[in-house]
Amino acid sequence: MSETAAFPFTTEDLEAFRKCQRLSYDCVTHVESNLEEGMTEKEVCKMMDDYLREHGVEQYFHEPFAWFAERTAFANDGGSFGGGDFAPTDRKLEKGMPVILDVAPTEKGYTSDIGYAFVFGDNPEVEKMLDDLKPYRSLIVEGVKAGKTLQEIYRDVDALIDEQGYENRHRIYPGEVLGHRIERLGRDPEQVQPFGGFGPAALVFLLKESQAANQNPEHPRPIWNGGDPCNQKAAPGLYAVEPHIGKGPLGVKWEEVLVVTEDDAYWLDDDLPHVKRWDKN
Repeated sequence: MSETAAFPFTTEDLEAFRKCQRLSYDCVTHVESNLEEGMTEKEVCKMMDDYLREHGVEQYFHEPFAWFAERTAFANDGGSFGGGDFAPTDRKLEKGMPVILDVAPTEKGYTSDIGYAFVFGDNPEVEKMLDDLKPYRSLIVEGVKAGKTLQEIYRDVDALIDEQGYENRHRIYPGEVLGHRIERLGRDPEQVQPFGGFGPAALVFLLKESQAANQNPEHPRPIWNGGDPCNQKAAPGLYAVEPHIGKGPLGVKWEEVLVVTEDDAYWLDDDLPHVKRWDKN
């Protein structure tokens, strides 16, 4: 953790970020309970968008994504996830398929970015993978608290993925990200166009922070991957963290917000569906 930067958010800010994250999870669990066989990824994304708009969301860090079956592991992607394979398709939902819903609304400038994985129907192999996601949560937060660099924690995650017999699927994301910083965003600037589902304000934030980090190696990186530029400790602030594991055509993940202060680190909220799942098992 940084020894110089101050934590940039108030208690009231954290509560607003938490509220937005809970709205995101309410959205995906509502959609999960209303899924029907034959629905397409595009239809499910519209369901998420409709729910969030009805609850006051006016802009996104990124728009809703939905992935079914082999698309949960980007098995046919060939490493070009950044080329747009994450956009929703006409892939239809069938019983036994893994599903990942990923959405990042902004509510009064406060942003969340969450990922939620589950099985539509019954699939014991996917259920085991969902259970195997549990240790990543403690591995990541304890690594930050111990003062490890972002690069070291990324490699620790890789080592656990290998140990469990899975494949690293977040490596296919743009920037090979395990996570990224989030901030309170202003209104979407009209002169910037959305790109790849990401909102204009989010793009401006990420580009500005990337430029600042490229000019000053000590500036906090906006993205968290295993590259040498991430050989720095997590700076005080908020990170959306998303370990994504795969096995052949199957993939699962979770994503939630990590709080990093000057001398501590903790998850923004423990009252989340995947945490409740692990607590029951």
